[in-house]
Amino acid sequence: MTVMKRPLHLQQTEIASLLLHLNSLTGLVFLQDQQHPVIGFLPQAYLQVQNGQSHFMQRNEQLGYQVQEQTINCTDFIAFAPTREPADAGFQGGIIGFVSYDFAAQQQIQNQSKEQPALYFGRYRSYLKQEQGQWYFYSDEAQAEQLWQLINRLFMQPLSTEADFQLTQPCQARWSRQDYQHAFTQVQDYIRAGDCYQINLTQEFTGVAQGELLATAQQFWQLTNAPYAGYLKLDGFELLSCSPELFIDFQADRKMSTRPIKGTMPRHADPQQDEQSRQQLAASQKDQAENVMIVDLLRNDLSVYAENGSVKTPILFEIESFNQVHHMVSEVTAILKPEVNPIEMLLSALPGGSITGAPKIRAMQIIEELEGAPRGAYCGSMGYFNLDGTGRWNILIRSIQKYQDQLSLWAGGGITIASDSDAEYQECFDKVSAMLNLLNTWQKP
Repeated sequence: MTVMKRPLHLQQTEIASLLLHLNSLTGLVFLQDQQHPVIGFLPQAYLQVQNGQSHFMQRNEQLGYQVQEQTINCTDFIAFAPTREPADAGFQGGIIGFVSYDFAAQQQIQNQSKEQPALYFGRYRSYLKQEQGQWYFYSDEAQAEQLWQLINRLFMQPLSTEADFQLTQPCQARWSRQDYQHAFTQVQDYIRAGDCYQINLTQEFTGVAQGELLATAQQFWQLTNAPYAGYLKLDGFELLSCSPELFIDFQADRKMSTRPIKGTMPRHADPQQDEQSRQQLAASQKDQAENVMIVDLLRNDLSVYAENGSVKTPILFEIESFNQVHHMVSEVTAILKPEVNPIEMLLSALPGGSITGAPKIRAMQIIEELEGAPRGAYCGSMGYFNLDGTGRWNILIRSIQKYQDQLSLWAGGGITIASDSDAEYQECFDKVSAMLNLLNTWQKP
């Protein structure tokens, strides 16, 4: 099938500005995807789950959407072709979407779910992609010319002020320090009782807002410079990702890799102090122990669908530095069995071990008991699959979600028997305070 590729001649190239011009289009989505940015819009069809109900929508000739009566599950939503020679890096047309923590956990435990969308997969055959600093329009659809004309008209229109964003109530911690201490103590009681080895205990920061979260996106992406940033808009739901963490990279020839983060230290403006923080993390036996627990858990998760003997751990305890924090990162690789649908593999492995704990099912049960509110999209995954089954999916940490006027931002860390409550509480703020402070600059006077 012939693919239309045309360069876009744009006055502004900031990603958030481009998204604001396309804000009226159904299924608007952006993925930073390391260094391969892509913007999707008007999917051919999409599958959405909300409040336990699945909705399958198909685009019509007028570029509107109609409900399809047939039932369809995630693994049937797209048929992957046999692995081909790899094309250009990044998205090439296929599925883009997200899976919430709530949806993923429900496959294994009983848990509550936020009212907002819990899963979304869109089939995108028309999209924008940045290559060597230039944006291009790609499409292999019959309506490619119509879509090309539409987005050019939208880019020529001035931006509406209706997208302005304001907090009507500041975003602040739902828990007090004493609330956190109480939950931390309960986690350690469970560890002593033998229920678990580690729990990823997180806390929520909530606010009330009006306007479009998208209006804040460029400042958040500049603040964090996150390799797995993203954005998704579904009616009254917006998801803004500033994630540094890769969940699974599905590569050519059925190769897979995952890079769990476990271990954090803050960055410092003073170079000597910053290097000391980095070295302290690199030498931390506690963080290494936590990291190994999660590596073992993910090795087990991948091995279920991997070829025998293919699961390897080529990297342990590598230190990666981001704008606000240093992280300890390891890597696990494997080869997917040829008969396994990559979507099946993704859904089975979620939620990621780095944001649950070990053993995973008991950890998720304890999280459900202690955290006091469903996580929603936080600690889920956002990403894409190409038609050959390759693709990349992140872990939705450092992410803001807005549904109607309710806003939430989460942060947390892994708790083990060796953890210190004050240090773990501070780690939450090391991870999220810069984002929280920036967010609260939009507070209505």
